Amino acid sequence: MIDLADPLFLLLLPLPVFVLWVIPGQTHRGAALAVPDGVAKSLLRTGQQPVLKSGRRLLLTGLVWVLLVIALAGPRLLEPVSALRVSGRDLAISIDLSGSMVRDDFHLDGQQVTRLEAVQKVGADFVRRRAGDRVALIVFGSEAYYAAPFSFDTEAIARRIEEASIGISGRATNISDGLGLALKRMEQSDAATKVVILLSDGISNAGSTNPRAVARLAADMGVRVHTIALGPKDLETSDPGERGVVDAATLRAISELSGGTSFRVRTSEDLLEVTQALDRLEATASDGLAAEVYRELWIYPALLAGLGCLWIGWRRTR
Repeated sequence: MIDLADPLFLLLLPLPVFVLWVIPGQTHRGAALAVPDGVAKSLLRTGQQPVLKSGRRLLLTGLVWVLLVIALAGPRLLEPVSALRVSGRDLAISIDLSGSMVRDDFHLDGQQVTRLEAVQKVGADFVRRRAGDRVALIVFGSEAYYAAPFSFDTEAIARRIEEASIGISGRATNISDGLGLALKRMEQSDAATKVVILLSDGISNAGSTNPRAVARLAADMGVRVHTIALGPKDLETSDPGERGVVDAATLRAISELSGGTSFRVRTSEDLLEVTQALDRLEATASDGLAAEVYRELWIYPALLAGLGCLWIGWRRTR
């Protein structure tokens, strides 16, 4: 239903009539001119047309005034907005962007892709399904960086994942800082549930803190950490000195210490199954409060009034 934001402006509607009533019209007196009857009748007939034009102009001017007053009154329409699904959860996603993520040992949609490309595709889709969570993005390599703050704008976070590139955080693997930065950002959080999803495809070889010690800190803070060990081979089963392996045991210990779940991903299909499992573990089923917002309509009478003014001005020049 349409209503007015400032209905008191409608009191201005009779203002032009009041002004015309208070201010007397001017009368022009001049010398009389005697003309023949035929000429006088011709002049009278000619004078009727300006009177009609003046009446139409007055009517149009009055309409413009009414439209301007209505625009000032602020017509608006109350529209309901679908309720946002609110989980009460802060979800930080910490992604490994070390040099090993360029290895092209994954297959996605029938094509061979790098580990990073697989994570970008599946991870972005996962984030887009997190409506109701406040999501943040941390990337780490040699150092950890806060790529996106906590936000309900999951689309923006998903785009940041899709735009991530190797090298911006160094080429080593600093799991401790990747998790630690996520915990630091959660210190001031008053969310009912705090969750970190930590993905790595390597061995922690940078930073001065033991990842297990950071996991104990997460447990003390009440933060649940789910870990994803990404890569075909892991440290426990690979040959000594083999490159491109993931320390699945450390990631598993991090999740166990913090009360989370550990996942082992060897293929893109495994990665997709992990995101579906996380959807079940961290469901977003609760609904938030419905809201109603006003859609402003004042622009339409204002636009019509402006067109009317242009028409009056154009007619005066003719």
